[in-house]
Amino acid sequence: MANVSVKDVEKIYPNGFHAIKGANLEIEPGEFIVLVGPSGCGKSTLLRTIAGLEEASSGEISIGDRVVNDIDPADRNIAMVFQNYALYPHMTVYKNMAYGLKNRKLPNDQIDTQVQKAALMLGLSEHLDRKPSQLSGGQRQRVAMGRAIVRSPDLFLFDEPLSNLDAKLRSQMRIEIRKLQRELGVTSIYVTHDQVEAMTMADRIVVLNGGKIEQIGTPAEIYNSPASVFVASFMGAPPMNLMDAVADGNSIALPGGALPLNHEVHGPVTIGIRPEKAVITDQANGATLPFTHDFTEELGAIRLVHGHLGDTPFVVHRHDDAPLPDGPLFVSVAGENVNVFDQATGQKR
Repeated sequence: MANVSVKDVEKIYPNGFHAIKGANLEIEPGEFIVLVGPSGCGKSTLLRTIAGLEEASSGEISIGDRVVNDIDPADRNIAMVFQNYALYPHMTVYKNMAYGLKNRKLPNDQIDTQVQKAALMLGLSEHLDRKPSQLSGGQRQRVAMGRAIVRSPDLFLFDEPLSNLDAKLRSQMRIEIRKLQRELGVTSIYVTHDQVEAMTMADRIVVLNGGKIEQIGTPAEIYNSPASVFVASFMGAPPMNLMDAVADGNSIALPGGALPLNHEVHGPVTIGIRPEKAVITDQANGATLPFTHDFTEELGAIRLVHGHLGDTPFVVHRHDDAPLPDGPLFVSVAGENVNVFDQATGQKR
């Protein structure tokens, strides 16, 4: 296990594109960190810079007790798992997994021990004589993981490793990767654009936007207390309901009424409400808002009730299967469940 330290790292390409802007990140030994964000946000560039595949324009990167800025990728004692598996098609599973160890000139008996152990962990023992073309996508991804495991690295780096798999297999592989990482205890950095992967796998999530780190926190912190409008809108399925409003002390004016706030705020703001924190009722009072029901999305265990507050789309997440009340509908939200963001900067207030 090794800690990783990223201090004031910038990455500017020769064409002037500023891919990473002052990244600071401290990763504890054995942590599973997920870098998440939309395409082009800099998450893969940051991962590749930590790996040494990209050179940092400025700043310092440490793995363990070594500053690695000037150390070649092969000498950083890291192992990477890529989206495209990067397997040698002419080699068997065994030879693919053993290749890196042979290059390091380890004794054959030691290579065999490590390959057999990794194959057993990954359920590949019966496939060691097969070639990649004879395997399913999930099995090929396991081979790529096995090749990384046998190296006993200080750091695992995963670059969108599940993107080529179908939804069911992705869900299964998420569980397998997380379980395996906990068993091995190796510090890991995982890149994905899928916020569900981030929420279900991470010890801590790093949300990136436009080359900047927007927020670092546990899945619960990111979900329940987003630091900005961007994080609020990106993390969560369905995303947080957002609307512009005007705050006046401990309440906020919205179409048809007002909602309470649990702290004093004044002026133009953007408020955010998670769909599961809103309650649909047929009782009008001073803390409810008129709700126009458009349609209900049935998802089995839950229902998403889509509608509008004034002209703003609004979604309510319901666990019960009771029918909606007849007549006029209203939405109520407790003050502690109203997130308030500065309308100009997008940052939480």
